Amino acid sequence: MTLEFTLTRNERPADDAVRAGVLAEPGFGKHFTDHMVSIDWTADGGWHDARIEPYGPLQMDPASAVLHYGQEIFEGMKAYRRTDGSVWTFRPDQNAKRMQRSAARLALPQIPEELFLEAIRRLVEVDEAWVPEGGEDSLYLRPFMIANEVFLGVRAAQTVRFMVIASPAGPYFSGGVKPVSIWLSREYSRAGKGGTGAAKCGGNYAASLLPTQIAVANGCAQVLFLNEEGTDLEELGGMNVVLVKADGTLVTPESDSILDGVTRNSLLQLAADAGHTVERRTVTLAEWRDGIADGSITEAFACGTAAVITPIAALRSTEETIGDPAAPAGPVSLALRAALTDIQYGRADDPHGWMVQLTGGR
Repeated sequence: MTLEFTLTRNERPADDAVRAGVLAEPGFGKHFTDHMVSIDWTADGGWHDARIEPYGPLQMDPASAVLHYGQEIFEGMKAYRRTDGSVWTFRPDQNAKRMQRSAARLALPQIPEELFLEAIRRLVEVDEAWVPEGGEDSLYLRPFMIANEVFLGVRAAQTVRFMVIASPAGPYFSGGVKPVSIWLSREYSRAGKGGTGAAKCGGNYAASLLPTQIAVANGCAQVLFLNEEGTDLEELGGMNVVLVKADGTLVTPESDSILDGVTRNSLLQLAADAGHTVERRTVTLAEWRDGIADGSITEAFACGTAAVITPIAALRSTEETIGDPAAPAGPVSLALRAALTDIQYGRADDPHGWMVQLTGGR
């Protein structure tokens, strides 16, 4: 599906000095580019009115469905500038497909993959000056979809808007990769069987905020959720989890209430390429505990778009600590992180054809 995009340029874009200041210390999710993408959908007319317009506040009726029933989904991806000045993104087809799956679960329309990709490309072309260069800086891209029908009845909305905004992002670990401790939540669940756990929707993240506050209050960086029975690993508040065994095997939980992570899948593919055995299966808390105790599990890490890999030094709760909070990052975790980021920034070959060029080089 193709649509003609109209372009309305921002009459008050950030000047070069302001933009340079942001790119020098972008942080994460604090600053936004000059433009955004909007595409409308109606039940009668389908997708229409694709446009690039100045970034700014949305006018929304107080009765818009998303404000009352949370009918929305989103994605997270990055654009990377290479040494030749060209800008690339990583596996956007996988983000597009996952957004379609999320849309199906939330009773939203599925945006065609080619339209999703074109929206990303058009925004990056217009705001290319906002793509940082050097180190592990990137332009974070946030496609999202909201139900904006003005109607308080409990049913799927008949009008929807798809949007893309962009934000320069600095390196997740500014001083080098640092292992973290994470908190085990026994009181709260992120999602349940048959729920929305496999969809990338705001409600899943909202449900993780209170447990994350508890984790931080206990000196931990993130929270790990278990299944409803409290026996099996699920995922963190916003990242997948992987265990590394002494024989080099990588093990990751498999469940229909876990988000299908693009970063996780890519890391596991690179691990298999390097000769590691990869297992996707039920992983119990007892397996992690016993594996650390007998040495059969040597590393653990969380993975996601923002950090790529965050090594996990210890899993803590009020009852126990699994692992050593002072443990350094493991060699497998560091090697996989380096392998993936080298592909993303063009420092290594891309054997699987994951990178997609968005703009030309100098």
